Amino acid sequence: MQALRHYLLAVQFFTRLPVTGRLAAWVGYSPAMLRAASAHFPGVGWLVAAVAMGVYAALWWALGGQGFAPLVAAVGSTIATVLVTGGFHEDGLADVADGLGGAYERERALTIMKDSRIGAFGAMALVLALGAKLALLAQLGSLGLEVALWALLGAHVLSRLWPLFVVRALPHVGDTATSKSKPLADQITGRALAAAILWCFLPLALMYQALGASVLIVSVLCSALGGAWMLWRFARRLQGFTGDCLGATQQVAEIAFYLGAAMALAPRAA
Repeated sequence: MQALRHYLLAVQFFTRLPVTGRLAAWVGYSPAMLRAASAHFPGVGWLVAAVAMGVYAALWWALGGQGFAPLVAAVGSTIATVLVTGGFHEDGLADVADGLGGAYERERALTIMKDSRIGAFGAMALVLALGAKLALLAQLGSLGLEVALWALLGAHVLSRLWPLFVVRALPHVGDTATSKSKPLADQITGRALAAAILWCFLPLALMYQALGASVLIVSVLCSALGGAWMLWRFARRLQGFTGDCLGATQQVAEIAFYLGAAMALAPRAA
């Protein structure tokens, strides 16, 4: 029951899915509980992926899977994920792009990232990120509905694992008085990290069974490289991380997963 409470707290923290009223009172909240809930962040990806997969499949079937059906399905599923998460991670990506793109000095970059307004670099990052998602999901859908669905599942779950490595490796450098992610920075235990990895096992195993080892390996490798690149950037430019950095890492790792799957399945010229 305690694990269920931690999972529901993660759902409450990272999505707009209703955990309210008596259920919220039963779940409770404390910084220690939020730290424990970090083990279930990839499990939140299961729920987001389920919504994305359902919308993608419904639109793909409604349009007969022909012509622009994969693109329409990609747009619908992406809108659905934004509604479910409240654009939480996309907002982080925009803030990080504004901070790192708008200043070379560490303190100035952190100040820019606190500003809720979107600047030129943030707008460009959002447009390019959403465009990349739509193009890659449409490409995957053109190869078959099941391809896109398995990619959605793997990407949404695995991309929520890599931010935990950022937390594990770097200190928190955000505003400790207002940052919602500060409790996560205090401690990510090895046990929590192992539990998060276990959340990823079943989706990736199912993807392996459906699409084969080469697709799985390339997808996971690309996603890991995306997460590692973001960690390196934060260590180099900020000497730490903020909550926005975690959202940005999730977005880059998700897109990289789709890219890996698309590359692994791309038809080769004779």
